[in-house]
Amino acid sequence: MDLAKHRLVNQHLVGAKLGTPEAVVRWLGAVQAQDFAGATWGLAQRTAGADAAAVERAFDAGAFVRTHVLRPTWHFVPPEDIRWMLALTAPRVKATLAHYDRRLELDAATLRRSHDLIAVSLRDGRYRTRMELADVLERAGIAARGQRLGHLMMHAELDALVCSGPRRGKQQTYALLDERVAPAPPLTRDEALATLVRRYFASHGPATAHDFAWWSGLKVSDARAGLGLLAPEVEQATVDGKTYWTAAPVTPVEVEEPVVHLLPNYDEHVVAYRDRGPSCAPEARGALHVRGGLDAHLVALNGLVVGGWRRSVGRTGVVVKPDLLVALRRSERAALARAAEDYSRFLGLPVALEGA
Repeated sequence: MDLAKHRLVNQHLVGAKLGTPEAVVRWLGAVQAQDFAGATWGLAQRTAGADAAAVERAFDAGAFVRTHVLRPTWHFVPPEDIRWMLALTAPRVKATLAHYDRRLELDAATLRRSHDLIAVSLRDGRYRTRMELADVLERAGIAARGQRLGHLMMHAELDALVCSGPRRGKQQTYALLDERVAPAPPLTRDEALATLVRRYFASHGPATAHDFAWWSGLKVSDARAGLGLLAPEVEQATVDGKTYWTAAPVTPVEVEEPVVHLLPNYDEHVVAYRDRGPSCAPEARGALHVRGGLDAHLVALNGLVVGGWRRSVGRTGVVVKPDLLVALRRSERAALARAAEDYSRFLGLPVALEGA
């Protein structure tokens, strides 16, 4: 089984694309999104032609929202799933934060008071930026700068008080979750776990139980319990001595080669797996850590990372400079040029490849 090619298909990076950015978020379950611009490019690559403006319009309209969930970082999530997803994964995230909360002197009483102040400030659809909320807290005597502010807002997200509002220019805003997202029926823990496991292995498979545990922030035992709940909806295969799972039925995949993707940093094709070896060419596995790692934009050839790329934005266009760890054949360079053309369409700006 060619794991990388199966993942390309299941993530809709090749083959049939999805119709809207929110359909991509719903299919993937959650999309890591601390870099907003990079994450929107990741969504667009999986759609049938969405550009940056279309993705941002969908976000501003609330078609998908951005919050801290799964792991202690931002993700795009479907609004209808945000509450059960938080209920399932927030306890583990809070456990991760507990040590830092103590160092920052964030006790339960401080968090309750902060939540109350934030709720009043955002009530009746008044969207606020993080710094505007920091000013509200500071005026009330709650120190809210730097890492302390980040933790105060993260707890407000994890407690399902706030989520993203529409952007104000390039700035993110917060909204009260109950005003931004319509009510949805609650799920039991088993129902939530089964739903998340099903979404992950359908969209990210083939993957291991350890991969799911990394992606979800849950335990490996939760992954195995969820897979047990879904039998026989999932199938397993052994590759290089490891057990990989995917949603049934597993069908042969055909990927027209060569295909090149200019992946954004933290793209689900790479970041969603604890073991990233199957997503990397052998030449990239050791060098990835010293060339920016997941913080860097990545070049993938036939589903395998073969280097990184940087961009420089000018007044009249964008220059994309690949940093490749393998030599490309002529047909592969042409595929890289097509990827740059797709990025140009997404941005609505001319894109020039430098040194490729």
